[in-house]
Amino acid sequence: MKRLLIAIALLVMAGRAWGEGHRLLVADYSTKRIAIIDASGKMEWEYKIDDLHDLQLLPSGNVLFQTNMTHLVEVEPKSNKVVWEYDAQKMNDDGKRAEVHAFQRLADGKTMLAESGRARIIEVNQSGQIVKLIRMTVDHPSTHSDTRLARKLENGHYLVAHEADGKVREYDQKGVVVWEYEVPLFGKEKKGGHGPEAWGNSLFCALRLANGNTLVATGNGHGVIEVTPEKEIVWQVSQDELAGIKLAWVTTLQVLGNGNIVLGNCHAGKDQPQIVEITRDKKVVWTWKDFERFGNATSNSWVMESFAPM
Repeated sequence: MKRLLIAIALLVMAGRAWGEGHRLLVADYSTKRIAIIDASGKMEWEYKIDDLHDLQLLPSGNVLFQTNMTHLVEVEPKSNKVVWEYDAQKMNDDGKRAEVHAFQRLADGKTMLAESGRARIIEVNQSGQIVKLIRMTVDHPSTHSDTRLARKLENGHYLVAHEADGKVREYDQKGVVVWEYEVPLFGKEKKGGHGPEAWGNSLFCALRLANGNTLVATGNGHGVIEVTPEKEIVWQVSQDELAGIKLAWVTTLQVLGNGNIVLGNCHAGKDQPQIVEITRDKKVVWTWKDFERFGNATSNSWVMESFAPM
């Protein structure tokens, strides 16, 4: 019996290493695909995209995503029907070119967008009308890099990853910066590129934890850091710290119900997984790699823990 249990455990571990064990919503802008992949690797649904830097699985089971850097759609996967759409360059245009790298469907039905180039956060209703607008602070204005991911917090504030500035900023409902954190370079000089050879603090994601700390995916800093409100780093994963894995542009972050952290490993090359799940003591428990249907620009993903298969 003991040998049988050991054998079963080994098979389970092997399956998780092949990418089994999680149902995923995942997107790659090099292969122009967003898809739902079941735990065995079967593609349940896919949709053609262009550039993409955010996605959201909605409680209805619909998916909110972008087909390019200005056009958002909400799609019902079962029918592939577009049930809502918004184009930032056509609607509520203030005359400036814009790109959208972050958006979020809010609990009240409105949709939040962070508009790079216009340096503003807006909330729009189902008709696409602006019902709230705040101006963001940017040190290095960039239509492409004012922000990466941004999320509205439970207290009504907005937590924004400012890629070009290398900073996390928390804004109150009037747009006042109430907390700011500059991602450190740890004594290294910035180095260009998108792969493991690059270096910088072009962060992608900032996630506010239940304990009040902030989890940051450092982008081309090749890691994850957890920072207290007092700006002390209390937990960190660096580029070569995970067994058998080299991190490149670290993108999305998700904390699972069991406390494990799922991170996106973009631009890392075909020998590296695109998604990694780790425990708090930095043990790799699951990886996902698919370079047949997805590529080296798998920027965004979400583990679908609480949604049944279609």
